[in-house]
Amino acid sequence: MALDKQEIIQLLRTKGEERTSLLKRSQETKLNEVGNKVYFRGLIEFSNVCAKDCLYCGIRKGNEKVIRYDAKDEEILNASRFAWENNFASVVLQSGELSSPAFVKRVDSLLKKIKKLSSNELGITLSCGEQSRETYKRWFESGAHRYLLRIESTNRELYYKIHPNNQTHSFDKRVEALGFLKETGYQVGTGVMIGLPFQTYEHLADDLLFFKKLDIDMCGMGPYLEHEDTPLYQYRHLLQTKQERFDLALNMIAVLRLLMPDINIAAATALQAIDPAGREKALAVGANVIMPNLTPTAYREEYQLYENKPCLDEDAELCRNCLEARIHVAGAEIGYGEWGDSKHFSRRTQEKKD
Repeated sequence: MALDKQEIIQLLRTKGEERTSLLKRSQETKLNEVGNKVYFRGLIEFSNVCAKDCLYCGIRKGNEKVIRYDAKDEEILNASRFAWENNFASVVLQSGELSSPAFVKRVDSLLKKIKKLSSNELGITLSCGEQSRETYKRWFESGAHRYLLRIESTNRELYYKIHPNNQTHSFDKRVEALGFLKETGYQVGTGVMIGLPFQTYEHLADDLLFFKKLDIDMCGMGPYLEHEDTPLYQYRHLLQTKQERFDLALNMIAVLRLLMPDINIAAATALQAIDPAGREKALAVGANVIMPNLTPTAYREEYQLYENKPCLDEDAELCRNCLEARIHVAGAEIGYGEWGDSKHFSRRTQEKKD
């Protein structure tokens, strides 16, 4: 659906019956374009060591209260094996942002080992931040085929209100990295935080139009949740209520589904931090990807980008059973054994061949 900026702003602001109508249209679009299946991405947060100092993030380099960890290769491979044996079909390797030669080499080695242990059957998404074009190419050739690099805000001024203004946190480098991913051949995902201090409806509308212009294949976005050990926490008095941020996040998902009907949209865990049924509600209005947490439970408490993160004490088996029940309650079907690649990516790739 073609929507201009003013139409998007109007939809994001909707409440009451108009909002009900928006969510219903989004749900119908999802069913027509990508079907009723929800795809699992087993999430493995393998390290919280980060070189960045983003002003909103609980694992920022400058937060000395965080206990840093690096999961052992064996633990990462065991979590991947669990995903494979339980028919999840895909895993997400996520970490703090590092780009040292040792880190690049380690991720490369993990990719090859995961492909080997799963007989090439597990799909792999990476979420390891900004890297060089060469690194992205190396990881792609070793088995990663999807990459999530959230931009957090596509408005340059707002970007520098939530990041330090220096070379390590360059807006232009972030956008450039998304371009590198696209050139390399990944299914590219990005996303933003919704309900940030200083953020306006205009900013959010521009975010959605940025996704459309970049022609992304998948999106992961959720409500901003404050963390007391971050510089942005001082602006919490500017925030909407958590319920308002939650409702706005669902509106964002709904409008994105109308704007880009055949992409993959994740139901963010942050939604569940506000509403116990948050992820199901996102699935009902337009999301079609969910990420069961397979991170070893010993580390989960130290990977808190925001406060009150759910599922910190559930092991992988419990998390899977819980999500299965939630997805069935939401009236959807789990796409077991399927990579669940973005239909948008498949269509675009086919168009290039044609």
